[in-house]
Amino acid sequence: MRRRSERLLYAANGVGLGVADVELTGGERVERPFIRTPQAAGAVVFHDGRVLLLWRHSPITDTRGWEIPLGDVGPGEEPAEAAARHVEEQTGWRPGPLVPLIRTRPAGDVADCEHVVFAAHQATELPGGPEKGEGDEERGRAEWVPMLRVQGLIEEQAITSATTSAALLHFLADLLQARAAH
Repeated sequence: MRRRSERLLYAANGVGLGVADVELTGGERVERPFIRTPQAAGAVVFHDGRVLLLWRHSPITDTRGWEIPLGDVGPGEEPAEAAARHVEEQTGWRPGPLVPLIRTRPAGDVADCEHVVFAAHQATELPGGPEKGEGDEERGRAEWVPMLRVQGLIEEQAITSATTSAALLHFLADLLQARAAH
């Protein structure tokens, strides 16, 4: 299967919607929709058995759920810088040293978005809390959630974000592997 061409149908706010002309293995050609988005970065911030999560409302799906802090990587910005910035802006906490955790493509068959997620094992509360301004309702509220609740929150559909689920489960696996090594 190979992409022969594509055409952009719509673009706004850094996101593009298009259609690709794809040639299948047998020679048949089909049109496949796709979404182009900027790279995003976020972090799993862990301290004292708890993880820093955001309780958010998604206006598109009209659902609420827990998510890790995550947002676009700005022009000329490194993913780790963007991840730290989003943690601070969205939660009011400055993450400790960030280490790479996972790269994921949460909608790999229809979107080219890449999410780069880091881990931090400490955080410092910023004076004044999270940045206030436009989009506060969408930003949600930050809370330290017991890590042992993560699997249950996924099962209960209180965590539905593919990136958040993958990052938290990967982080949990790393914790278990580290404990088994000791």
